[in-house]
Amino acid sequence: MTNAYGVPPEELGGQPSSKFIAQAFSGARLVKGFNHLIAATLDQDPAVKGGRRVVFLASDDDDAAAHIGTLAENLGLSPIRLGGLSEGGLLVQARGNSWGHLIFKDLVKFD
Repeated sequence: MTNAYGVPPEELGGQPSSKFIAQAFSGARLVKGFNHLIAATLDQDPAVKGGRRVVFLASDDDDAAAHIGTLAENLGLSPIRLGGLSEGGLLVQARGNSWGHLIFKDLVKFD
C-alpha cells in the first residue's frame, strides 16, 4: 500500500492515503499491512528468539483483514489488528511530513 509522505493531507481530502486509495477502487477490499517493515526485514526468518515477528494490519473490512491475517500466520508472522484505516492505519503510514508511531517498529510476539 502507498504512503503519502510529503503529500499534504488536504490533497487527500484529509483522509489517510489508504482510505483515499480504497475509495478510488469501488468494490475493492483493502487491507493495509506488511508496510511498516522494510523489505530486508520482511525477508528475514519471522521466527525470532522463540517468538514471531509482528506484522500490523488495518482495514475497514473485517473479513478481508482476517484473510490477510491468516496469510501472515501461514508465513510465520504474528498479525496484530490495529482497527480501521482511519484509526489504526494512521499508526503505520507516512502522512504529510510525519511518520506513524508504529512505522519501522520491528517487534516480536511471544505466545
